[in-house]
Amino acid sequence: MTDPAIRVVLADDQDLVRVGLRIILESEDGIEVVGEARTGSEAVDLVSRLEPDVVCMDVQMPELDGLAATRELIARGTRAGILVLTTFNRDDYLFEALEAGASGFVLKNSSPEDLVAAVQVVARGDALLSPDVTRRVIENVAGRRTTHPDAGADAGRTAPPVSPEAQAALAELTEREREVLELLAAGRSNAEIAGELYLGEATVKTHVSKILQKLGLRDRIQAVVFAYENGVAVPGSA
Repeated sequence: MTDPAIRVVLADDQDLVRVGLRIILESEDGIEVVGEARTGSEAVDLVSRLEPDVVCMDVQMPELDGLAATRELIARGTRAGILVLTTFNRDDYLFEALEAGASGFVLKNSSPEDLVAAVQVVARGDALLSPDVTRRVIENVAGRRTTHPDAGADAGRTAPPVSPEAQAALAELTEREREVLELLAAGRSNAEIAGELYLGEATVKTHVSKILQKLGLRDRIQAVVFAYENGVAVPGSA
């Protein structure tokens, strides 16, 4: 019995881009493009109606841009993974997309193979967190802390104050879950975590799910940010 096809909605205001994305994705067995939107507003309506597995979301669109559309879909409780696509390799787009609730961020000049792989990763319910993205998330968190009015000269290298709420959430983690969270913060994949801790990948996936549930987080990206903001990991220690 074959797995059901990954259902994808494309959101981009350029017709040629959507055609290209459709050709690339539907050339892969197991991926089906079920809808296309030209604006952010159309994307929100289409995704709410079709309930796809993945949305390929452009950043710059009329009426409602891709970041605002992502925030709206997350607020509506969409189960679709949102993969933000852009031609701009800019950190402000990257962090706005992640903070909006996107599950991944891919440049349009990526290879077709990378795009297909990204859609498959997001469809599985995982966040697309490459080592480069992890590094930039860490640097962004560290930068926010070093510019905080209470930050000292060593703020980028020492653990920040942990809120009582975060302390209580972290106290719910088992020792093993804490280890997994630390490795997540270092940008390790499930397979790499399994290798380092001598666990099966299925066991690691279960630990990750429990971590996200206990900390009230949506995905691995939020887990990385949480870990660095709350002293589980320190920039430079990964």
